Amino acid sequence: MATALRSKSFQRNLLLSIGGVFLLFAVCFSIYQYQREKEYKIDILHSRLQMYNYEMVQTIGEDSLTNSQLFRNYVARHQLEGLRVSVIDQKGRVILDSYDTNVDSLGNHLQRTEIQQALHTGNGYDIKRMSQSTHETFFYSATRFGDVIIRAAVPYSVELTRSLQADNTYIYFAGVLTLMLGIVLYYITHRISRHIGYLREFAVKAEEGEELDHELERRLPDDELGDISHTIIMLYWKLRHSEEEKLRIKRQLTQNAAHELKTPAASIHWYLESILDNPEMQEDKKKHFLERCYVQSERMSKLLLDMSALAKLDDWDDNKAMSRQAFHQVDVLQVIQSVLDDTSLQLQEKGITPSLQVPQHVEVLGNQSLIYSIFRNLIDNAIAYAVGASHLKITCSETETEGRHFYEFLVSDNGPGVEEKHLEHLFERFYRIDKGRSRKIGGTGLGLAIVKNAVAVHGGSTTALATPGGGLTIRFTLARF
Repeated sequence: MATALRSKSFQRNLLLSIGGVFLLFAVCFSIYQYQREKEYKIDILHSRLQMYNYEMVQTIGEDSLTNSQLFRNYVARHQLEGLRVSVIDQKGRVILDSYDTNVDSLGNHLQRTEIQQALHTGNGYDIKRMSQSTHETFFYSATRFGDVIIRAAVPYSVELTRSLQADNTYIYFAGVLTLMLGIVLYYITHRISRHIGYLREFAVKAEEGEELDHELERRLPDDELGDISHTIIMLYWKLRHSEEEKLRIKRQLTQNAAHELKTPAASIHWYLESILDNPEMQEDKKKHFLERCYVQSERMSKLLLDMSALAKLDDWDDNKAMSRQAFHQVDVLQVIQSVLDDTSLQLQEKGITPSLQVPQHVEVLGNQSLIYSIFRNLIDNAIAYAVGASHLKITCSETETEGRHFYEFLVSDNGPGVEEKHLEHLFERFYRIDKGRSRKIGGTGLGLAIVKNAVAVHGGSTTALATPGGGLTIRFTLARF
């Protein structure tokens, strides 16, 4: 109900705002058009009276304009209904007038609007001014010819008033057009409001945790608004699935961590309990039990360290902007050589010979400690699980993806390899191909997960592949500096 009311309120506000702007435009345009048409008709009347003035001058001559006989004969021959013609000098005195022969009583016309305009621009007019002599309302049009001004005037009759009024037909047309556009605008705003209401309904259900269906998506329009709505809904589903996946991973991590810690904790408890319950236990057996306790504690310590590293990587991934502030230029070749130096004894014991095909000056923008952990975990993984391997090959090449330049690294061994069905799961936390064998070796099941997360923090990707001829290859990328 509240959603429907808000939707109607949105429609009303949108309709009133757009409709108000359009109505204001229509009113302003109507007023402008009315004034423009009225001025046009006044200009036509002014032009006609100007033609009369010019024809008088051409007929009787500019030098004879002050001749009373010629003036009155012309006016009599070209008399129009109500027309009044006057000849006025530059000082505003009326020399001749077709209505009144006693021109001295007409007063000075110098300050009249049409006379002032004629003196300055050559012609002028005045609208609807009452004559002081006849007390009639006239339309005056004056034209200057040399030292005199001819002024023609017509009385404001009903017919003249009607002819000077603007045609109101366009106002009716504008009104009909406004009504039609109002109907169209109402339909459009109603449609937009309805579809926004669908999206709002989806948002309310999502916020309140109600069961969501896909019916709302099917009711959205197939246009730009629908595309935006579909994008928002898709982002919601992705976010929801992402949150659900995070929760699932956290639950799985908690369960796996508890399971992984339970075994060494139980072993330590059993060994210590046996020692405490048997004070007469032989020293060599007691030493053996203590050694086992130490091994299990080391396993627990490594597990906790790996879990702490993953938690730190998760924080870095959630705050990428802040984490990148701690990045600096890292020489990857130097890091790899450092890792190989630190693991040289283990590699020798396993009979694995490392080989490097990495060019000089391979530099990336990142965290040196994390990049060290990437290569250290990969080499430790090969030492632990590549049983029978004799070679460990590390190669590097440049690649470009979507306009970005990366270094692509391949870490390959020639061991027994991994079945294809396990490849996509190798980077999952606590994932083990052979759980019993892995625990005996001492692995935590988090090494490759740390590799994947550390690479992701640096903007790269990680993939597990089968080495041609046998073995496992880990492919990953790091953004070039």
